[in-house]
Amino acid sequence: MLVRAGVVLLTEKGFSATCVDDVLNATGISKGSFYYCFSSKEDFGRALIESYATYFNEKLDRWLTDQAVAPLQRLLNFMREAKTGMQRHAFRRGCLIGNLGQEIDILPDSFNVMLRTILHGWEHRVTDCLLATCAPVPTAAQETLCSRLSRYFWIGWEGAVLRARMEHGPESLDLFATFYLAQAAVELGVPSPLSVNTPATPRGSHAQPVRAKTGQAAG
Repeated sequence: MLVRAGVVLLTEKGFSATCVDDVLNATGISKGSFYYCFSSKEDFGRALIESYATYFNEKLDRWLTDQAVAPLQRLLNFMREAKTGMQRHAFRRGCLIGNLGQEIDILPDSFNVMLRTILHGWEHRVTDCLLATCAPVPTAAQETLCSRLSRYFWIGWEGAVLRARMEHGPESLDLFATFYLAQAAVELGVPSPLSVNTPATPRGSHAQPVRAKTGQAAG
């Protein structure tokens, strides 16, 4: 309960603007119980980062390893579901990792290492997805291209998520998805995926996108 409430607060307010009392008020848990579980706010923050990373890694793996669709379509499906999550929360919540990145100069040093490690993991996942367009054996040049496209994706996507929160609307997400996928398709020499505004369908299902398990929004 503490971790779930903490993730919600941090995706909306950030770390520096969230105090322990905010978490206690949201959960009804006593301060003594909080400090029985966590030695400090920094210790609590590390637990939140780890929890969010686990959740988000599972979401990325669900979309980016879907062998039933082409690699760029997998990436688009992830972006569609992320947009749906932000819309569900009226664009009040963004990406916990991106939010913390905006506070990096005032965060504990240990957070910097954690955040960079998580982002590198996300980049590797997108790189592996894009490399599937170069099967069966990518060249060194193709590996470099996919790595750069992955890094470019996360730099742009996190910015689009921030802008969507500021504007309380999906326009920046759609704009980034449209231009990124068009450029990536040209660079990789593959067809562009389906329309950005077509709802994503989880693999093996005809239902609407799977909702985040912990009330989180986008990444």
